[in-house]
Amino acid sequence: MSERAYQRCIQPTCGGTLAVDDTRFTCPRCGGLVDVVYDWSRLTVPDSLRFFESRWSERYDPLSWSGVWRFRELLPFAEPRWVMTIGEGQTILQRADGLCSYVDLSRGCLFLQYEGMNPSGSFKDNGMTAAFTHARLVGAQRAACASTGNTSASLAVFCSATGLMRAIIFIGSGKIAYGKLAQALDHGALTIQITGDFDDAMQRVQQVSRQLGIYLVNSINPFRLEGQKTIMYRVLEGLRWEVPDWVIVPGGNLGNVSAFGKAFYELRQLGLISRLPRLAVINATGANTLYQLYEQQGVRWQGGAWPRQQVERFFAEMQAHHRRASTIASAIEINHPVNLPKALRALEWCNGVVREVTDQEILDAKAQVGAHGLGCEPASAASVAGLKRLRQEGIVGQEERVVCVLTGHQLKDPTATVAYHSTDPQMFEEVLGKRGVRRPTFANRAVQVPNDLNEIIKAIELYA
Repeated sequence: MSERAYQRCIQPTCGGTLAVDDTRFTCPRCGGLVDVVYDWSRLTVPDSLRFFESRWSERYDPLSWSGVWRFRELLPFAEPRWVMTIGEGQTILQRADGLCSYVDLSRGCLFLQYEGMNPSGSFKDNGMTAAFTHARLVGAQRAACASTGNTSASLAVFCSATGLMRAIIFIGSGKIAYGKLAQALDHGALTIQITGDFDDAMQRVQQVSRQLGIYLVNSINPFRLEGQKTIMYRVLEGLRWEVPDWVIVPGGNLGNVSAFGKAFYELRQLGLISRLPRLAVINATGANTLYQLYEQQGVRWQGGAWPRQQVERFFAEMQAHHRRASTIASAIEINHPVNLPKALRALEWCNGVVREVTDQEILDAKAQVGAHGLGCEPASAASVAGLKRLRQEGIVGQEERVVCVLTGHQLKDPTATVAYHSTDPQMFEEVLGKRGVRRPTFANRAVQVPNDLNEIIKAIELYA
């Protein structure tokens, strides 16, 4: 076992450990989730986060160019020679004054962390570079995932760009946006579509990976979450190393909130920040497992004494009634989040809250985000819709500084965008109406005119 890094069960009373090169990713004692943990006393850690600003002068170095690996001292599970990077993490934290009136925040208080600028168009690349680095370290030849789209796209991009592994992707029937499926197919991944949804695909990919010795890159893999920690490092960097009051993130498989909580917890342990922000996780109403458990049933981490049997009964009832996730926000269309315990822990560390928002609220927020300069996929906009609701409830103060994470690019799911703004009532009904969306509140519809110069000019003068 490495003296500097290893894997450890997240249950404080268990104590189960794995070596850093073990790929089971579950505790050998209790079968629970594991963390990547570090013996910081054996590692060299900067005494200030401002240390990382020096990396901007080393942009010729692929590790310093990466928005993940320029923070390598804070995820030191592998030596630099093992790192696999394709330039991920070149993202922006954009001040969003134009949206402040929509969510009822004071100007200067809202920031959007836009992860759509990653090579595959979503936040997943932050975690994939870390998972790929670990896969290379252990000599993996094939890598697999279950996906609603973004993980598969990221895995396919990394496999094709590096040429080191074969990508195998499990998707459910009709449960992937074409923009994302196109990436997996175009980058040469073996795509296996099974009858069922993401939760079914997730169960099968774990079984197949164990039986065939294939490296699993879903977020049950704790090295994935190590890479996703760096999204928060870049947020802090964009805020001149000041901690925001709130970080708001969409909730699907709950890898991001788990990673963000770990990032802030470690930074405070290391004395690099003095306080933790509050976290808010936003579910879609049609995939609201965390909201139901956390807000309606009162499930809490309780220092590791979380009510596991209560949660198991919840999932058993869900299974018995054949309840399936259903939301236009396909990236968070997940009923059985594998990182639930880690998410509960992060919410405890960061005094967090959970909310649900409807597809109508998500698409309206998405239209407002787009109208003010950033195009995001529907799931991303759940963070902004959630902020609007938290302001209405008085949970978030009007003068508090808030970061909403936009997890994926607008072109990940163009069908939803076009349907929202479309003049075609049939398209609207087929794509959105059947999901309960009744009005495109901020639709920017195309203006239809005859092929006549004078009529075209009239339309421009009228509308522009």
